[in-house]
Amino acid sequence: MQFGIFTIADITPDPTTGRVPTEHERLALMVEEATLAEQVGLDVFALGEHHNPPFVTSSPTTTLAYIGAKTREIILSTATTLITTNDPVKIAEDYAMLQHLTDGRVDLVMGRGNTGPVYPWFGQDIRKGIELAVENYELLHRLWREDVVNWEGQFRTPLQQFTSTPRPLDGVAPFVWHGSIRSPQIAEQAAYYGDGFFHNNIFWPITHTKQMVQLYRERFEHYGHGTADQAIVGLGGQAFMRKNSQDAITEFRPYFDNAPVYGGGPSMEDFTRQTPLVVGSPEQVIERYLTMADHVGDYQRQLFLLDHAGLPRKTVLEQIELLGTEVVPVLRKELDARRPATVPDAPTHASLVAAAEAERGAFDATYKFETGDNWTGLRAEDAKEGRR
Repeated sequence: MQFGIFTIADITPDPTTGRVPTEHERLALMVEEATLAEQVGLDVFALGEHHNPPFVTSSPTTTLAYIGAKTREIILSTATTLITTNDPVKIAEDYAMLQHLTDGRVDLVMGRGNTGPVYPWFGQDIRKGIELAVENYELLHRLWREDVVNWEGQFRTPLQQFTSTPRPLDGVAPFVWHGSIRSPQIAEQAAYYGDGFFHNNIFWPITHTKQMVQLYRERFEHYGHGTADQAIVGLGGQAFMRKNSQDAITEFRPYFDNAPVYGGGPSMEDFTRQTPLVVGSPEQVIERYLTMADHVGDYQRQLFLLDHAGLPRKTVLEQIELLGTEVVPVLRKELDARRPATVPDAPTHASLVAAAEAERGAFDATYKFETGDNWTGLRAEDAKEGRR
């Protein structure tokens, strides 16, 4: 099972000091988080995508490429790649490039995001969100698997004899998780393609999460990708830890009470009862997260949000160290021990390459010149054939 952290890179005032980090400081902290996560044995660092203040995550590929140069093993993922407002051609190019530069340590969580105005900013209609997600991913899926693509859809200009470059590393596309909190259509989409489903349930009760994951598992089996328990599932999570649980509660309360995403809502006590948030000792985090599989079945990836709400740099790094050294080793041991042999591991580039080679044989990485004519949009010989 994979464990890691994700960040939305919010810039939020520290309610205990009033200090607001600069954009530069926030970006530098993300790099520190990722490198420390690798050092303490975590498997994944994931980065959200937002195009509005107070976030500084408008260019995930730039940030992840920089982190990739400073790390060697950790998987670099997105907590959301906006499949609705990004051009799927550019996604295909950017993440294949990142895949090559990091030797395959890349996967993506596709999502629609939670910021309505982003749609018109990028020339799209929020009322078409689901349709955009379905159509854009259909194109992206083909661009990574077909050397030459002819395509026409509703939301972008047609493609004729188009080849996306670079081609995916070793002929294997980056693994995709479809992320959705409340849209069954996206769970259905993940199941249709046999991709992963990531339910970032940090604001939701486990009963809702269970329903969404169960739908995905049933449809995964329906489409013939394997049994329901072989479907690839990831969950979000939140924690704030101190050795003494009361110290954690006292320290985190002002951050909870003043954070934009929490303030004015349920109390911290209600929120910890109703959602995956744990404020307490490492042992309490372990106790809560050992129960997640009882609700959703054995799953493959668990990510934690640790760096939000204005928490200072020192505290964030302490949280990552506690997660990696005291929480994850116990969770990994216990959850791996209970997982049946029929339940697959989380996909990695190496495992995807091995599966592809078992099906098609060794991949020929020789550059192919006989692909689409991207100078004119059509190869001359095709145009000649059309005049006959």
